[in-house]
Amino acid sequence: MLHMEDGIDLLAWYWPARGQGARTIVYLHGNAGHIGSRAGKVRPFLASGHGVLLVEWRGYAGNSGAPTEQGFAADARAALAFLAGWGVEDEDVLLYGESIGSGPAVRLAAERAADGRPVGAVVLEAPFTSAATVAQTHYPWLPAYWLERDRHDSLSRIDRIGAPLLILHGGRDRVVPVRMGRTHHAKAVDPKRIVVWPEAAHNDLYDHGAARVVLDFLIAL
Repeated sequence: MLHMEDGIDLLAWYWPARGQGARTIVYLHGNAGHIGSRAGKVRPFLASGHGVLLVEWRGYAGNSGAPTEQGFAADARAALAFLAGWGVEDEDVLLYGESIGSGPAVRLAAERAADGRPVGAVVLEAPFTSAATVAQTHYPWLPAYWLERDRHDSLSRIDRIGAPLLILHGGRDRVVPVRMGRTHHAKAVDPKRIVVWPEAAHNDLYDHGAARVVLDFLIAL
């Protein structure tokens, strides 16, 4: 469990890294499901000796609290504080943000870079430029962009993450259009890479080989 300063306890699963050169992946999952449904996705990383910290958001899977933008940001910060307590160095951390998890991942990476403690790398799976922009995309007949309270404005921060970046996206993603991943990639600074699978959608990137791409990215760090 991760114990938060506001009294909330978050369910979390942690596997320490094994071996020299192994990294620790902080996996911040998307809107659907829970950390249990991501166990299969992180198995290739564990098999390769990398550590994984799966964090369950407040308001999800029985956790107390409301799932707000500020709450998610606090949850992500608590994950890094937990790893620091285990002696994991900042440069050995890979922040992995999936869909809505990409918002707090980008925000946290930018915060750490501004403090002079950048993380080792960032992976964004199906990232949106902002939650407000996604809402407007799905509800074009409404002023959704202006009604969305939790904006998760990643695009305003993506060029300040201070770490190597890998973006994964599906060309047939109907939840977060692939153009948003490409927009992030265009604004981000080097080193950066984007991999798009033309036939993939929002939730099936690992069926198309995403795990191998992430592992190769880790090797190259």
